[in-house]
Amino acid sequence: MSLPPFQTVLEEHREDVLRFLTASIGRQEADDVFQETFLAALRAYPRLKRADNLRGWLLKIASRKAIDAHRARKRAPVPAEHVDPGAAPPASSALPDEALWEAVRALPDRQRTAVVLRFTFDLAYRELGDVMDSSEEAARRNVFEGLKKLREEYR
Repeated sequence: MSLPPFQTVLEEHREDVLRFLTASIGRQEADDVFQETFLAALRAYPRLKRADNLRGWLLKIASRKAIDAHRARKRAPVPAEHVDPGAAPPASSALPDEALWEAVRALPDRQRTAVVLRFTFDLAYRELGDVMDSSEEAARRNVFEGLKKLREEYR
């Protein structure tokens, strides 16, 4: 099977990748990680052997880039003048679902990726396992554990 031009792949799958990244790491970082994802994909594209699941291949790259961004955010220093230990954001400033997505973004890497892929793309557990380089059972378990943590937080 021959590979389509990379521009075609980009146009066909960019909305899915951006939606996944927005759900995984938030609107603020999604554009930067989107660019990193497609740059990495462009570099690897000539070596790609199969073109039967390009969307899954791109989502796999995006999930790894999202994990990298999440880890980098945790390591980033925060200037002392920007830290106000007594301040909390007003409850009305968040969108209705934004608190839920923030809780999803706080999940461990594998659980976060599994939950986002399962519920933003309605992937079957087999497909989810393929994207995450794991078994179907491991994908199912990651979704289960992620949902369990989310339920505990919202009780």
